[in-house]
Amino acid sequence: MPVKNRFAELQKEITAWRRDIHENPEILFETHRTSALVAQKLEEFGCDEITTGIGRTGVVGVIKGKSDTAGKVIGLRADMDALPIHEATGLDYASKTPNAMHACGHDGHTAMLLGAAKYLAETRNFDGTVVLIFQPAEEGGGGGKEMCDDGMMDRWGIQEVYGMHNWPGRPIGDFAIRSGAFFAATDQFDITFEGRGGHAAKPQETVDTTVMAAQAVLALQTIASRNADPVEQVVVSVTSFETSSKAFNVIPQRVQIKGTVRTMSKGIRDLAETRIKDICAGISATFGGTADVTYHRGYPVMANHQEQTEFAAKVATDISGGCDEAPLVMGGEDFAFMLEERPGAYILVGNGDSASVHHPEYNFNDEAIPAGCSWWAEVVEQRMPAA
Repeated sequence: MPVKNRFAELQKEITAWRRDIHENPEILFETHRTSALVAQKLEEFGCDEITTGIGRTGVVGVIKGKSDTAGKVIGLRADMDALPIHEATGLDYASKTPNAMHACGHDGHTAMLLGAAKYLAETRNFDGTVVLIFQPAEEGGGGGKEMCDDGMMDRWGIQEVYGMHNWPGRPIGDFAIRSGAFFAATDQFDITFEGRGGHAAKPQETVDTTVMAAQAVLALQTIASRNADPVEQVVVSVTSFETSSKAFNVIPQRVQIKGTVRTMSKGIRDLAETRIKDICAGISATFGGTADVTYHRGYPVMANHQEQTEFAAKVATDISGGCDEAPLVMGGEDFAFMLEERPGAYILVGNGDSASVHHPEYNFNDEAIPAGCSWWAEVVEQRMPAA
């Protein structure tokens, strides 16, 4: 069962949608134009129900099959938001908005799910109901959680949910997936060291926060090297170091460091938070200062469910001839919130030899559209075969 011919016919149209979305990127929950476009297309396709404003700017569409003997309801999710990056592709359809671009391919995800929606609304060759989920604010805003908090799963009776992401470096249209923990939990920390500022020529009269914070930057790496079990995954990255003074001859009163923690299990996540607080408290006390640690828990571990993963891999194999086991990914993905509420699976589809996601020269490869759309459609038709 290869790529569906209907998507080869629709590819030019779907590509036009994708490039229009690419030209007009919107960040976090500000997906007003994109959400309106999605709702308009779903109405044109003849969806049975269209609801906007779920999770602030999310859109939900409902398509009923030819029959509904088993009462099965499957959710399909695509993200719509862009990133605060200035595009450097030079494409004819490059972003028209300064410092905003679709550098992660959410334009492609949205367009592919719209393509699948058009096909499913035309054919309705399934027994049950498909719920199309177009989500804002995946890139750090937690739009998936907000849609769930709005009661989306219960309101539409979603029983299983499936997601997809393009993957640069994989051949176009190839698929990869893994069961269990797949994408990491992503947390953030913000630490302020307070000491006693003064003249750089009289360090004995100060409590030097720069030295204090520098020691902490190094010591935080011992969470991975000396606290966590070596077979577990944990990445602690200090990504910002800022002193309260920018002068050459002033020891600053205050230093702030920021960073992220990425883990694959609840136990290691708890350990990392505890150790960050303890390490900073100990170092600051040693130097006679204080440390104020703010630890924010972000996206949880995204874990695929085994039965749905096996099914998703079978569908991918039917389309492309195979489905590889994907590696663990230390990036975050807020589809995790949906998988905490319902069983489901998240799959990767190849984007070819492109720049990596979150790079100013990245571009979604439109040649991946037929395979992606076919996977969405086959998930519905195989999971809810026509009666």
